[in-house]
Amino acid sequence: MKTIIEPFRIKSVEPIRMTTREERERLLKAAGYNLFKLHSDDVIIDLLTDSGTSAMSAAQWGAVMTGDESYAGAPSFYRFEAAVKDLMDFAHIIPAHQGRAAEHLLFSLIAKKGDLIPSNTHFDTTRGNIEAMGAEALDIPIAEGRVPSLDHPFKGNMDLAALERVLKESGGQIPAVMMTITNNAGGGQPVSLANIRGAAALAKAHGKPFYIDGCRFAENAWFIKLREEGQTDRPIKDIVRDCFAVADGMTMSAKKDAFANIGGWLALNDDALAERARTLLIQTEGFPTYGGLAGRDLDAIAQGLKEIIDEDYLRYRVRTNAYIAERLDAMGIPVVKPAGGHAVFIDARAFLPHIPPLQYPGQALTCAMYEAGGIRACEIGTVMFGRKPDGTEAPGAMDLVRLAMPRRVYTQSHADYVVEVLEEVAASKDTLRGMRIVKEPPMMRHFTAEFAKL
Repeated sequence: MKTIIEPFRIKSVEPIRMTTREERERLLKAAGYNLFKLHSDDVIIDLLTDSGTSAMSAAQWGAVMTGDESYAGAPSFYRFEAAVKDLMDFAHIIPAHQGRAAEHLLFSLIAKKGDLIPSNTHFDTTRGNIEAMGAEALDIPIAEGRVPSLDHPFKGNMDLAALERVLKESGGQIPAVMMTITNNAGGGQPVSLANIRGAAALAKAHGKPFYIDGCRFAENAWFIKLREEGQTDRPIKDIVRDCFAVADGMTMSAKKDAFANIGGWLALNDDALAERARTLLIQTEGFPTYGGLAGRDLDAIAQGLKEIIDEDYLRYRVRTNAYIAERLDAMGIPVVKPAGGHAVFIDARAFLPHIPPLQYPGQALTCAMYEAGGIRACEIGTVMFGRKPDGTEAPGAMDLVRLAMPRRVYTQSHADYVVEVLEEVAASKDTLRGMRIVKEPPMMRHFTAEFAKL
C-alpha cells in the first residue's frame, strides 16, 4: 500500500476557530510580529512546536487516573523510573518539570565561566542554560549539515575530526561533550549510531563525560533503522538502548518523544553528581520522586514511552513530514533535505534571497504564513541564534522556518492546507519585506522580542 494512514482513530476533538486575513494582520501587529505572543485560539494550524502539543492516547488518559500524588515515594514515580530504565538504563533517573529544567540542573553543576561545551548543535534552551553559566556552547556539525539542499542520510552527525581537535586543543575548558538527537536546529536531522558511538569514544579517551539530549530519541532510532547499515532488521527498542548505552547521562523533554504535555528528566550514572543534582532539585523543582510534576504526569510519561517505539506510529510520523516536504519541493519552495523526523524546515534564506540575514528572512516568512492562512511556525535562524553573549550580532549558520508537527494531532487534510497556504505565499514572495527588532531581552530573545516590518 502506498498510502500510510494515521495508525489511530480519533475519539475526541476540539474546534478550530477560523479567522480572516484582516483579523490576522491586526492580531499579528498587536503581537509585535512575534508569533509566540499570539493567543493560540487565534491560530488555525499551530506548528510553532512539537513540544507538549501531542494528543495523548486513551491509555495515557487512563494512566492519568492512576496517578498517586503522595509527596514522597509515590508508585507513579517508580512506574515512571522503570519505563525510562527499560529504554535508557542509567543508574539515576531524576524527574524535572521539562527538558530545560533538566538542562539547568546539569549545567548548574558542571559548567562555569570560560568553559566550552561541544555538540553537534545545541538547541535554544540548551544554549541558554550553558551561556547563563558563562560557558560557550560550541556547535560542530558535519559540513553537510549546513547545506539545506544537500541530501545526506545523517546530516545531524557531529564532526568527529573537529571534536577530536577541540578536545586536544581546549580539553582543560571542556567539562562534557553533548549530542542532540535528532539535531533540531540542524533541520530535525538524525544522528547515526556510529556517530554517537564515535563521539562517546572520543569523549571517553579524553576523560570527559558524554551526555545526550534525547528529546526525539525514537524518531532518531527509526532513521537509524531505515538508513544505517546493519540496523534494518533490529527492533527500535534495541536501537534506542544502544544509543544510550555509551552515554554517561542524558537530558530529556518528555514533551516530545513521550507524548506527554509536560515533564522531563535528567539521567546520570555518576553517583556523586546525582546526589548534588537531587539536592538542587529539592531547592528548585521538588522532591526527587516527583521533581515538579504531578504523579499523574509521571504515569502519562511512563505509558507514552511504551507507545513511542511502535514502528507503525514511527513510519506514519516520518512519512507525514516527508509528504509535506516533497510537495513543497515540487513547487520550488526550498526545504531542508531529507525531511526531518518532527518537522519540515523551509530554507528561508534561499526562499527570500532579497532579504539579508540581518533583516530576518525567517521571521518575515513566519509572519507571511500566519497572515495568509493562520499557520503559526517558528524561525530557527538569525533571530534565534544571531545574537552573541557579548551583545553583538551576526547571521546565523542558516535561516530556517520550522513547521513542527504535533504528534497525533493533525490529519492529511491539515497537511494539504499547509501546502496550499505556502503556495499562496510563494506567489507573492518577492513583495515580502524584512524585519527589524524594536525590543528584545538580553537572552533567548526569540521568545519575547518585538518586531516591525521594514
